[in-house]
Amino acid sequence: MNAASGTPMVEALNVHKRFGLNEVLKGIDMTVQPGEVVCLLGPSGSGKSTFLRCINHLETIHRGRISVDGALVGYREKNGRLHELPEKDAVRQRAEIGMVFQRFNLFAHKTALQNIVEAPVLVKGVAKKDAEARAGELLTRVGLGDRGGAYPSQLSGGQQQRVAIARALAMDPKLMLFDEPTSALDPELVGDVLDVMRDLAKAGMTMVVVTHEIGFAREVGDRVVFMDGGVVVEEGPPSQVLDAPREERTKAFLSKVL
Repeated sequence: MNAASGTPMVEALNVHKRFGLNEVLKGIDMTVQPGEVVCLLGPSGSGKSTFLRCINHLETIHRGRISVDGALVGYREKNGRLHELPEKDAVRQRAEIGMVFQRFNLFAHKTALQNIVEAPVLVKGVAKKDAEARAGELLTRVGLGDRGGAYPSQLSGGQQQRVAIARALAMDPKLMLFDEPTSALDPELVGDVLDVMRDLAKAGMTMVVVTHEIGFAREVGDRVVFMDGGVVVEEGPPSQVLDAPREERTKAFLSKVL
């Protein structure tokens, strides 16, 4: 957990998002400082995953603004109005934000090593030899140094998720987003993935984590944000939100999951 200073890594101001008539985000304000680990908790349908996807412009927003490291995400401002960026510019922005999904999204026809090498070569123009060397280092970092030649079907769910984390890290992101990274895993495989995330946090990576793992949020999070109904209900240090919540809605949620 690092002390924060300077420009926020993430700054969300009055963010609204709807799908048809369903307003999923109803004015989210949130700031994440460099090196901070923020854990988003809340019931299904509270808007956590949608908000995460808005941070890297996988979802467009209908009102408000989101900045990452001081730069507007997905839009440029002209004469006081926001204009959506062309897709190629959005992709370039997205390359600086690593995202790990609930489902691993690995290419089934590529080995673990090939999955990691693909984006640095195609998006960043890294030489294949250099990308392969880096991929080998990252596989070792996530405890899979001997599985580079394995295909996803030959790996457990936990191993696939660790490859997915290595793939995100291969782009040298300034920010990592995790969308319930352990919820699709068998319980005995969860620990290995959380260990990798703990190591990232210790190394100073800025992380926003949507999770149901209360123990992880308590141990690794600098801040816990509880969301429900598309709004932030309560936020603060894990000890305050998890052990002495102020809001009745937070207390009701925690009484069911703790």
